[in-house]
Amino acid sequence: MALARSFTSARAIAGFAAAACAVALAFAGHAAAQGQNGWQVCNETSYVLEAATARPVGQAILVQGWTRLRPGECRVAVAAPLARGTHYLYARTSSAHRGGRNQWGGDARICIDPNRSFQFENPPDCAVQGLEERLFRRVQINKRDSWRTSFAEAEPYTLARARQAGLQRLLDDAGYDLYANQRSIDARAIAAAIAQFRAAARLAPNASEDQLIDALEVAARQRANQVGLTLCNRTHGHIWTAVARRRGEGWESRGWWSLNPGGCVRTIDEVLFQDVYYVYASLDSDQGPRLLAQGGEPFCSSPSRFAVLGREHCEQRFYDTTLFTPISAHQRQGLVVDFSEHDFLPPGQQPRQLQVSQTSVPDVVVQQMAPAHGLAPPTAPQGTGD
Repeated sequence: MALARSFTSARAIAGFAAAACAVALAFAGHAAAQGQNGWQVCNETSYVLEAATARPVGQAILVQGWTRLRPGECRVAVAAPLARGTHYLYARTSSAHRGGRNQWGGDARICIDPNRSFQFENPPDCAVQGLEERLFRRVQINKRDSWRTSFAEAEPYTLARARQAGLQRLLDDAGYDLYANQRSIDARAIAAAIAQFRAAARLAPNASEDQLIDALEVAARQRANQVGLTLCNRTHGHIWTAVARRRGEGWESRGWWSLNPGGCVRTIDEVLFQDVYYVYASLDSDQGPRLLAQGGEPFCSSPSRFAVLGREHCEQRFYDTTLFTPISAHQRQGLVVDFSEHDFLPPGQQPRQLQVSQTSVPDVVVQQMAPAHGLAPPTAPQGTGD
């Protein structure tokens, strides 16, 4: 099994839960300022956002994306005249940000292309068209000339404050230490980090703040692609995945992530400090799930999305016991794990349980990195442990 590819370079609406961090997300909609025609979307968050819209066109729903929004930026996503009635809006954070992708959405199921710009009439079946489904927020627009919808975080920002907070976040994502052994960030630390980055990125002396943000996002995305643990589906079927690792003096297991054929997801987005990490994968088939052939060590899991501390007494704590395969991360800051068809047992066969070892380092195959994309799912199939 080509388990790992390594890297050694340096370092929604309120109540909609983000996949990887506890951030309350919100929308605010109102008539746009005079002179701003069309449907304007504004980013009042500290993230770079990618927004998609859907709107009625005759009897169809036209879906379009992506509109990129810097922190503190407003852009017209749909030109005037606007159709009165229900429109739809979705946004996700840039893959450059650490902590997994946050999403702003609602309850309307609409198709998108997660990997490139798109415009199409919403089909009845996303998968048949090679698309993915997302939950969009319904936005009632009652003016034909102008409307404005804002994305916001739990902590309200003005557009100007969102821009400042966004610069700080991107500097941190790009690997700049803004605290410098202090308990809080001050303006001098931010100015010093910006000056250091401008020099390292060879930005022109007159480069604008927009150009600075764009360059920081590129640097942060490059850094994110070189660290952490990424899982990729190189099969022709659908895979459910989970990971486990040491957390302090104990253990943690976390899942689920859903991977369509060709999809990837970064399950850990920080530098890998441990020698061994653990992965679980279940490949769907018409005859039932197929499990990894290499065997594994027992960790706790749950049929639904889970984050479990500890790996013992799973059933007594109302969890399942599931076998996770160990992979080596010795002296590596990033790994990509490829799952291919031959890595899985036939349906109905169970992997062997490996002896639990604190020091064993399994063999891996080192290759090059591929582009990553993916989505953390809300549910997963029943556990397959003992």
